[in-house]
Amino acid sequence: MIMAERGSSGLLMASAAVTRTLPAEVREKLAELELELSEGDITQKGYEKKRGKLLAPYIPQIQGVDTSLQIEHRIQTASQANPAGPKHNKSRVTNSRDERFRSDLHTEAVQAALAKYKERKMPMPSKRRSVLVQSSVEACTPPDTSSASEDEGSLRRQGRIASSSPYQAQPRVEHWFNKVIQGSSTSSSASSTSSHPGGRSHLTTNATSSSAATVLADLMAHNQIDNHSAPPDVTGLSERSMHAERPQVASVRGIPRGFMQTSIMETADDTDRDHEETTEGVPVNSRVSSKIQQLLNTLKRPKRPPLREFFVDDFEELLDVQQPDPNQPKPEGGEMRPLDGEPLGVVTNWPLSLLASLHRWGTTQPKSPCLTALDNAGKSVYTLTYGKLWTRCLKLAYTLLNKLSSRNEPLLRPGDRVALVFPNNDPVMFMVAFYGCLLAELVPVPIEVPLTRKDAGSQQVGFLLGSCGVTLALTSDACQKGLPKAQTGEVLTFKGWPRLLWFVTDGKHVVKPPKDWHPPIRDASNEIAYIEYKSSKEGCTMGITVSHSAMLAHCHALTQSCGYTEGEIVTNVLDFKRDAGLWHGVLTSVMNRIHVISIPYSLMKVNPLSWIQKVHTYKARVAVVKSRDMHWSLLAQRDQRDISLSSLRMLIVADGANPWSISSCDAFLNVFQSRGLRPEVICPCASSSEAMTVALRRPPEMGVPPPGKAVLSMNALSYGVIRVDTEEKLSVLTVQDVGQVISGARVCVVRVDGTPYLCRTDEVGEICISSSTTGISYYGLPGMTKNVFEIIPVSSSGAPVSDRPFTRTSLLGFIGPDNLVFVVGKMDGLMVVTSRKHNADDVVATALAVEPMKFVYRGRIAVFSVSVLHDERIVVVAEQRPDASEEDSFQWMSRVLQAIDSIHQVGVYCLALVPANTLPKAPLGGIHISETKQRFLEGALHPCNVLMCPHTCVTNLPKPRQKQPGTEVGPASMIVGNLVAGKRIAQACGRDVSLLEDNEQFLYMQDVLQWRAQATPDHPLFLLLNAKGTVSSSSSCVQLHKRAERVAVALMERGRLNTGDHVALVFPPGIDLIATFYGCLYAGCVPVTVRPPHPQNLTTTLPTVKMIVEVSKSVCILTTQAIMKLLKSKEAAAAVDIKSWPLILDTDDLPRKRVPQIYKPPNPETLAYLDFSVSTTGILAGVKMSHAATSALCRSIKLQCELYPSRQIAICLDPYCGLGFALWCLCSVYSGHQSILVPPLELESNASLWLSAVSQYKVRVTFCSYSVMEMCTKGLGSQTEALRLRNVNLSCVRTCMVVAEERPRIALTQSFSKIFKDLGLSSRAVSTTFGCRVNVAICLQGTSGPDPTTVYLDMRALRHDRVRLVERGSPHSLPLMESGKILPGVKVVIANTETKGPLGDSHLGEIWVSSPHNASGYYTVYGEEALHADHFSTRLSFGDTQTVWARTGYLGFLRRTELTDACGERHDALYVIGSLDETLELRGMRYHPIDIETSVIRAHKSIAECAVFTWTNLLVVVVELEGSEQEALDLVALVTNVVLEEHYLIVGVVVVVDPGVIPINSRGEKQRMHLRDGFLADQLDPIYVAYNM
Repeated sequence: MIMAERGSSGLLMASAAVTRTLPAEVREKLAELELELSEGDITQKGYEKKRGKLLAPYIPQIQGVDTSLQIEHRIQTASQANPAGPKHNKSRVTNSRDERFRSDLHTEAVQAALAKYKERKMPMPSKRRSVLVQSSVEACTPPDTSSASEDEGSLRRQGRIASSSPYQAQPRVEHWFNKVIQGSSTSSSASSTSSHPGGRSHLTTNATSSSAATVLADLMAHNQIDNHSAPPDVTGLSERSMHAERPQVASVRGIPRGFMQTSIMETADDTDRDHEETTEGVPVNSRVSSKIQQLLNTLKRPKRPPLREFFVDDFEELLDVQQPDPNQPKPEGGEMRPLDGEPLGVVTNWPLSLLASLHRWGTTQPKSPCLTALDNAGKSVYTLTYGKLWTRCLKLAYTLLNKLSSRNEPLLRPGDRVALVFPNNDPVMFMVAFYGCLLAELVPVPIEVPLTRKDAGSQQVGFLLGSCGVTLALTSDACQKGLPKAQTGEVLTFKGWPRLLWFVTDGKHVVKPPKDWHPPIRDASNEIAYIEYKSSKEGCTMGITVSHSAMLAHCHALTQSCGYTEGEIVTNVLDFKRDAGLWHGVLTSVMNRIHVISIPYSLMKVNPLSWIQKVHTYKARVAVVKSRDMHWSLLAQRDQRDISLSSLRMLIVADGANPWSISSCDAFLNVFQSRGLRPEVICPCASSSEAMTVALRRPPEMGVPPPGKAVLSMNALSYGVIRVDTEEKLSVLTVQDVGQVISGARVCVVRVDGTPYLCRTDEVGEICISSSTTGISYYGLPGMTKNVFEIIPVSSSGAPVSDRPFTRTSLLGFIGPDNLVFVVGKMDGLMVVTSRKHNADDVVATALAVEPMKFVYRGRIAVFSVSVLHDERIVVVAEQRPDASEEDSFQWMSRVLQAIDSIHQVGVYCLALVPANTLPKAPLGGIHISETKQRFLEGALHPCNVLMCPHTCVTNLPKPRQKQPGTEVGPASMIVGNLVAGKRIAQACGRDVSLLEDNEQFLYMQDVLQWRAQATPDHPLFLLLNAKGTVSSSSSCVQLHKRAERVAVALMERGRLNTGDHVALVFPPGIDLIATFYGCLYAGCVPVTVRPPHPQNLTTTLPTVKMIVEVSKSVCILTTQAIMKLLKSKEAAAAVDIKSWPLILDTDDLPRKRVPQIYKPPNPETLAYLDFSVSTTGILAGVKMSHAATSALCRSIKLQCELYPSRQIAICLDPYCGLGFALWCLCSVYSGHQSILVPPLELESNASLWLSAVSQYKVRVTFCSYSVMEMCTKGLGSQTEALRLRNVNLSCVRTCMVVAEERPRIALTQSFSKIFKDLGLSSRAVSTTFGCRVNVAICLQGTSGPDPTTVYLDMRALRHDRVRLVERGSPHSLPLMESGKILPGVKVVIANTETKGPLGDSHLGEIWVSSPHNASGYYTVYGEEALHADHFSTRLSFGDTQTVWARTGYLGFLRRTELTDACGERHDALYVIGSLDETLELRGMRYHPIDIETSVIRAHKSIAECAVFTWTNLLVVVVELEGSEQEALDLVALVTNVVLEEHYLIVGVVVVVDPGVIPINSRGEKQRMHLRDGFLADQLDPIYVAYNM
């Protein structure tokens, strides 16, 4: 902690002075508190409270000051530990040294960066309570039992102990390296986090931020985010960003109104990017010669380029390519030369192989200790001597070769691979097994102990074992007992693993070899000695083969570089199965008869000081550790006063190449220098699994140059250039050297991508090494081996640098002054975002330095990149502490985003927080990155908080389309005959009905019924089925007529209604509804059918009833007694004003009178009925249907479906509006056929009702809605077999029509056809109809005529209002099914929405319709009074300007097909794209919601339904989650990704709701506007709302 900082220095000094005078016991209590805080056993708040109490008596002089200021300044317990502390400290501080080398600098940089931002306001996501509560089960386990490898805690205790520089080096000549080697061993890298063998898990060691930053953090914490901005306009349509304040919006769930005040934000798109090239017509593929291209075009019958007047913009949407920044730093140094390490010395008695060495020590020095194993209490359990090692290896080798057999054949032959499965606390058994295999000439493959079937990466390890042909696994008795077993007691076969035989190597299972048996001890050869596993960035596990000669050479090189001598003592904290732990602790140790003290990971977790204590106890000369081990020991160092590290001559830091190792080394030295640790013994090294050890700082006695430091500009590094940072101290990376190249090796640095050209001296590249010590291949992967183990670097002229091949080390770095090697990152952590390179470890370090540092549970953060829309996007996933509140999380997240943005100048695409202990773990507790990434992409991460920032990150979207000015009709649109500019006009009509006129006089519907009652009184017209499938009521012609008469009498007598009065019919689907409809016609009243309110849901359904009654000006309501009671009930009074209902009559007991005379309308144009419907845009619109239109409608349907009295049709539709009403109430009376009525509501209790009825009555023609079809596919999909057994047979069906006012749902109709094909349903039977408000039946498949056709459209062209037909399966293709055949008497034309001119064939425009059954106008339109009169009477602006058309409000196109229709003409197909009112105008393009929704539903298996709408130019996606609420937040990223990838749109808000929240109307169409209103009025009760930044 920096003791003095400007501004508050006086106060701090006082505090510090007080501290020095504290009594010993208070100081001890303070130290305990510190420890509790650092271990996370106490919260920051609790710590401050207790600390305040302890210090209160001693700080009288500053009582008035805010305690938070006093508290934040930590006391240096470290320097007080010994009396010489303060003096020692003073002398060190006077050492002049560059400010930038302080180890706490990165933390400060982050604080300073955040201070610049002044807390940008962001809307906080809102979340349902139940989601808040969820946290992982293990989150509550105490720290020592969790297998998280890291402990929290920051190095708050270091005062400003600046370590004195051991060497003061001279400035170098290199211009770019001017102030680099101020050789101190302190640092300013990212908060020192640290990592393990398999993993990249991290933990914080931050020397805490300065007081100023702390005060700032406090202020930020108090000043809570209370100014949320309204969503920005992200469409980028405007030339300039408009800076206008937006009005306040109604509060959105969880955010009070005041939070919505707008802040002015720029639009997300740069509208001034360079214009792209435009290509006319068909894009020419450059690789195909233009002649062949022309030929292909003629074969495909290409569509002509669109008319210039109508569309002007380029054909292909190109993603915006970021132009390189002209000012970006470029390398300026000369080409680097390969660098040689010192040659390997020649040793006279050097053994010829490692086994020879083992034999020698085992026989000549049998009592010499080889390996000491410790238990979890730190006690020595067993010491293996060299003699024991040799005899036990002999026994094992003999047993493996001679005592294991299958079918009398030996199980193993020399060269076979054998798995070694030993836990981390059993180095003895491992060492015996390893050398036993080598003696038996078998190849050991050490792997981790599999714990469960679901271990992260375990499947990949299985693939490795399979590809190595492993059949035998060696393990210890204790380990074998702990493995998961099957019922039979055998060890489970893990997922992806081959079948293994498990052999226990403990003493009782091995046999003593006969006296005359001696294993061959050969000289080291190029045969494989062992295979070390490694996980790649993608999560694949590869086996790296190491030959006997490489193993020997590597031991030789390490012995020379580290100066190992015979009989030394080494403590090893690393995993002994692989990497440096294996190289130093198992192989090189045997070479030099070293005694290794192996410290298990489990002991380190319990006692982080254990390794230091063992160094002290055993007077070890060398310790092999990782940064995290140094870090952990710092957290606990106060417990031990009497330890000394003076015996160490080398402290090998195995992960010295990480960005945080430097601060761990610094901090460690600061604290332990007083315990005898010499600065020069800290030796960082760099290595990789493929190359083994690459470079190592030599021990001091070797007379090597002093260590180096580099403070590098992050910005330059992101371009791969080395620049020493001078001014901007915020975004720097401080790195330490990793010493000189390993003995006997040659190293060079090559470009990362493409040909391995040598880098320049000031350029970062991948370090490559040529040496006899590296691995030789990836087992069984010759292609990858060639690219990694056999590369030939070349100079800029292309000449090979060397005749020996090099191995890629996957380390990124450069060669600095004095030939020191510097590493700045790893290939695995490299993320290339818009051509700038960032290192995952650096980003982790920045995130960990953000206050509050304790927020991240045990420092566990994973950073990786995912590819979205052709670029890498950065994802940060962190485990949050179990006690973190929503506010904390959100605040921490916003700060991390700002810090990363400021320091790395890169945007984070997604930041996710998961509950503690839930990220997949690598073997030693680190985070398994590739598995985490996999879960993120599959939506299986289950975060508890998510923040997506696509607006800032995604900069390569296509440019918004600019509307062209002046779209008047130009001369190119000349009409010649019926061609527009050489294209047939898109006009079509159904059969002509004028020729088919029945010459009789016009008949009104009531006349038809009366006539049928006389002519065929007993002919059954209607059968109504109940849920059981039995007929609940039926009606013949005469019964219907009589019931209608009684209704008419009731209306006249009881209701005293006049001719022309409007009557609302509120009935459940049934025959009463039909009878009262005709009763109204008999009495001269105008019926309005209304769906009754739902008794369980009055609050939402009753207002609609009330609204229709009021808007239709109904003077009377006819209904049943039950509904009448409901309308007047108390519950109803809560929803509407029940006093204002008009007269309500019930029809349960009607007068038994005949009507004196049936009303005869004055002319056919008189109003017959009103048809009210809520459109998909949520508008309630009633249309007027005249008697003429009603009859014409029935006649068209009769002709199209060939209906006559002997026919039966089944109808499963709602009878209240549109075609459903016509089929249910009108058609049977007009045509005389029998209708089997199936109320859709009954399907909820019996899904097979409709299909059983169709089968039972052998129906040829049936109608349903999409919701009915969906119920059948979902409810009966798995029951077709059961239905067949109940004799359901659908082979009778010729046409099954889905009644809709939308684009055909082709996926649903196809799956319906597929599922019920087994029950005999013909694949050609299912088709769709199309109608709308102006004309309820425009298309209907009918019984004759060609089958419906399907075409495939290019979705991208469709966004530009163009039709471009493509082949099935081509990218971006959208299948579109024809909406049925145009009805007789109906004429359709496609018109341009702007100019109202006719369009050509296959051009997209509005569908206009002219027919005798068009409605005659809107009665009233609720909510849109200004809806245009020209919807019903409009004319084309040129061409046929006489015909009166009605505008449907739907986009579509006509296309002449090769098929012929019933009249022998070529058939014109009508394709409906969607409602104009529903389309979303985004980025200058027109999107249809259904297309975006289809993509979203495919994104995750738990998305049941989806709806999209826009809100202040933001795209809002609402998804219904079918699954546990834990999955809710997984969907946010997946939804954002898929919409970006497929539609080039950025999602603004993702709302996750329960199933059934998205409202649908009776036809099963989504009511997106209702949903939008519900969202804005905060009525959805969402599980989670994410605002994408």
